Amino acid sequence: MAFSSNPLSLSVPDAAFETWLRDTGYLEVVDRRTSDLHRLSSGGDSSSTTASIPSNSFFFVSILSHLGTLLSLFTLNPFSKLTSDDFSGPTPSWTLAFVGFCDSYTFPSSSSQARLRVHENVKRYARNYATLFIICFACTLYQMPIALVGLISSLALWDLLRFCSDKWRVDRYPVVRQALIHTVQCATAVVLFCSNVQFALFCALGVSYAVMILHASFRKLTPAKQPTPAR
Repeated sequence: MAFSSNPLSLSVPDAAFETWLRDTGYLEVVDRRTSDLHRLSSGGDSSSTTASIPSNSFFFVSILSHLGTLLSLFTLNPFSKLTSDDFSGPTPSWTLAFVGFCDSYTFPSSSSQARLRVHENVKRYARNYATLFIICFACTLYQMPIALVGLISSLALWDLLRFCSDKWRVDRYPVVRQALIHTVQCATAVVLFCSNVQFALFCALGVSYAVMILHASFRKLTPAKQPTPAR
């Protein structure tokens, strides 16, 4: 039995439909749709591909494609869409929202999907990633006690400057105040450099940045507002 087409049905091009989903905030639908389209296209071409390409070569090409997707993540700026308002909201839940479950992670099917996930997840979990950086920096300082002593010493220098300024009322002498500030700045730079604080900061930045990029690219997009369960 053949069905006639409905003249009242609306046909929307895929590009226009995806643009509407992005503009209205349904990014999780775009993410799921991209994965489904990639799976259908790869499944439809699997018979012809396996017939023309040996299994070893096909596996090697797949590995290169995955590596290319991962390398493309380090060429983008994940903070391009980040604003100060993203840090003012409440911190998402570490268990349900940030970590999620095993089915909350998939390998990005393309570099465009990976970029979409990174930009959106960095905005959503900005406070979580900032907390991870602080934890990494604290762990690095714990492993490097000299750097920890240098950081505490530099903070003590500035606190001593503030105490002396309030006690001796250095604000009445702008030239002396500027000279003291420049002296403390130079002393802080020497202390931080000699105690190797910059190496601890670099390690914390590298580890937290790698974790952020990998988590944001593998984490599936979820609705911006989770539905509350009915009681």
